[in-house]
Amino acid sequence: MVLKHNNQLPNQHFRKDWQRRVKTWFDQPGRKKSRRIARIQKAARIAPRPVDGLLRPAVRCPTIKYNTKLRAGRGFTLEELKEAGVSRKQALTIGISVDHRRRNKSQESLELNVQRLKAYQAKLIIFPRKAGKPKNGDATDVSGVSQLKGAVLPIEQVAAGEEARAIKAEEKELNAFQKLRYARSEARTLGAREKRARDKAEEEAAKVS
Repeated sequence: MVLKHNNQLPNQHFRKDWQRRVKTWFDQPGRKKSRRIARIQKAARIAPRPVDGLLRPAVRCPTIKYNTKLRAGRGFTLEELKEAGVSRKQALTIGISVDHRRRNKSQESLELNVQRLKAYQAKLIIFPRKAGKPKNGDATDVSGVSQLKGAVLPIEQVAAGEEARAIKAEEKELNAFQKLRYARSEARTLGAREKRARDKAEEEAAKVS
């Protein structure tokens, strides 16, 4: 076969044997069962601690696009632990995650996570290391306590925005478009107005002298 002109070379892949390389998903029910068994085994292994794991802080997602959303972070800062009265070493023993790299950039985030720590401490029940031998004479009854299955203090989104209300009379009379145009005009002519006022003050000073 003779090719003429600037044509594409024939590239028919007829010997791919795609049936050997196709990705199947026939093990989906079996994997589902394996994951379920693994969850049950993990819950039994870490009992009586919560199934969901450690307590996580509430943090904001990065960038302007996502920072309106709260989510679970990696760990509490050392400052948050100090405000809540929990030492760094003690936190790891009572199911509180610690992240020494994170920093508090606002007072709101600090107060929110300190409240989470205090609420967790109020509900916390510490089991003795040996059954029937409470530490330091602690007589807490742990016989009827069950393992927490769901999330540890789930994070709730804070509602952003004002509540619906009636429009005020002065708001009805306000012309927003006119106000914006006036503000733009003021910003645009600011330099010229300042120069005119400066020249006028210099002329008056020259007349007086």
